[in-house]
Amino acid sequence: MAKQGTVIRSSGSVYGVQAIDGTFYDCRVKGNFRLKGIRSTNPVAVGDHVLFVVRDDGTAYITEILERKNYIVRKASNLSKQSHILAANLDLCFLVVTISHPTTATTFIDRFLAAAEAYRVPVVLVFNKTDLYNSCEEEELGYLTALYETIGYRCLHTSATDGRGIGELKEMMKGKVSLLAGNSGVGKSSLVNAISPEIAARVGEISKTHDTGMHTTTYTEMFEIMPGSYIVDTPGVKGFGTYNMEVEEISHYFIEFFRLSKNCRYGNCTHTHEPGCAVLEALERGEIAPSRYQSYLSMLEDKDEGKYRTSV
Repeated sequence: MAKQGTVIRSSGSVYGVQAIDGTFYDCRVKGNFRLKGIRSTNPVAVGDHVLFVVRDDGTAYITEILERKNYIVRKASNLSKQSHILAANLDLCFLVVTISHPTTATTFIDRFLAAAEAYRVPVVLVFNKTDLYNSCEEEELGYLTALYETIGYRCLHTSATDGRGIGELKEMMKGKVSLLAGNSGVGKSSLVNAISPEIAARVGEISKTHDTGMHTTTYTEMFEIMPGSYIVDTPGVKGFGTYNMEVEEISHYFIEFFRLSKNCRYGNCTHTHEPGCAVLEALERGEIAPSRYQSYLSMLEDKDEGKYRTSV
């Protein structure tokens, strides 16, 4: 008889599943399970509610994924025709970014936000390592915070070192399943430890040579940080290629573009060259950030596989 549970850990071929009664099982998926039209490097994701069977010899196999509320997906790094699902059934996503040590590209931020909009996952931007910023970096922090808050995204300023913003971050996670995502080296594991010290999330050293993060989290895992409150910690993501987005849809996932597009002269406006384009007019007036528009153009280029490149 099939049991029901939630996937709380994924290491590639083995999935940790917690059954409804709290019992933990290491599960695999059958080969033919991957052939059911799921073009993904990981057809089962952390956060998935699944059905599984336990055989007489103790081995367990996932037999069905129950309907997902939502998920975050990106183009697989080496397999452009496939997707990689970061996590499923999320209440909230915290995208951890840094102004420096290392620098998070605005293109990466915007691509992530667009993907989250496409799959209906609310996002909060967490600007981390604020204790390390000099005056110029503080100024950049203020500019980006104002930019994204004006669009409609909540922004938090945090530091795992001095505790800034940790209480507010923890409060926002209460009663939710939250994803913690971002580039390598932005301090996700340090934030997990600051939020819940008993979780032994490994913290990597920042490469002094390249000032980029070393991949310290080797698998995706869900932790219970408070009763009824869960956080999904993911490996650092270098690039964020968009998956399965049609060109005409991409602007819908840039909130400020979508708001303006109803005023465009043409209903199928691509916001690149058309006369009477409300988005281009707003860009000229300085009402749309040039960085956001450049991110939009880069996503349009994703449809040309020859132009695809990861943004770090």
